[in-house]
Amino acid sequence: MTQGLTHFDASGQAHMVDVGEKAETRRVARAAGTICMRPETLKLILEGGAKKGDVLAVARIAGIQASKRTAELIPLCHPVALTRIQVEFVIDEKRSAVDCQVTAETVGRTGVEMEALTAVSVALLTVYDMCKAVDRGMRLEAIRLLEKQGGKSGHWIGS
Repeated sequence: MTQGLTHFDASGQAHMVDVGEKAETRRVARAAGTICMRPETLKLILEGGAKKGDVLAVARIAGIQASKRTAELIPLCHPVALTRIQVEFVIDEKRSAVDCQVTAETVGRTGVEMEALTAVSVALLTVYDMCKAVDRGMRLEAIRLLEKQGGKSGHWIGS
């Protein structure tokens, strides 16, 4: 199903989508991403040896905070009353990477995909910020939406 871009009106002007007529439903989105680094950098994170403290604890809080501010960062996003944000990290020593997954939830008229994606991005950027003194070559990769539920479009799972 191909749909036009919803953030432009008939004359091509950018606008915020009118969600006033949409039903309030439970909406959930899951997003993920990865930060790859040198093995020595990952070891510092695991041992809590970074000069700035517990890197993943700070990154978790940063992700949560970012999700709540998404409408301030993305111009046409609606402010959303979030009911839950969960930020999880998985260490992959073989790949020398930290995977981040975020689940965002609300009961409302618009989805929370942007909140989940923003949280992943900022959580991973926070890891970068806290470790850049020892590894400027870290890479953020594969930031993507995994799943969304709720609303008229129903349940979507990424491939």
